[in-house]
Amino acid sequence: MQSYTIGQAARLLGVSPDTARRWADAGRVATHRDEAGRRLIDGRALAAFSIEVGQGAGGEDEAPYTSARNAFPGIVTAVKLGDVAAQVEIQAGPHRLVSLLTREAVEELGLEVGMRATARVKSTSVHIDRT
Repeated sequence: MQSYTIGQAARLLGVSPDTARRWADAGRVATHRDEAGRRLIDGRALAAFSIEVGQGAGGEDEAPYTSARNAFPGIVTAVKLGDVAAQVEIQAGPHRLVSLLTREAVEELGLEVGMRATARVKSTSVHIDRT
């Protein structure tokens, strides 16, 4: 059975190693130690926990109802407004996402650099949710 270090699990879950350690310390996900004393998470346990995290169980914010499944929560790093169209960039962990949308949508959402937002990718479209 595949096992993962706390750092590897954190990368797979899209959180910091400190967050993954806190979750393990709180008993949210079971760990065991290898012969070198490193804490490891069993692959099956990590898979089940990742589903729980992905569904927002135990999260602070509730996910909005949406049909888009690929969500990238992050921070807005750039907003470029044109007369009709706009470009919004979000840094979500190691991922930089760019969405082209209407200026009106950006203004209605109140998007600006430094605020939290979630990019939702469905097919070839990137949807932005203010979070």
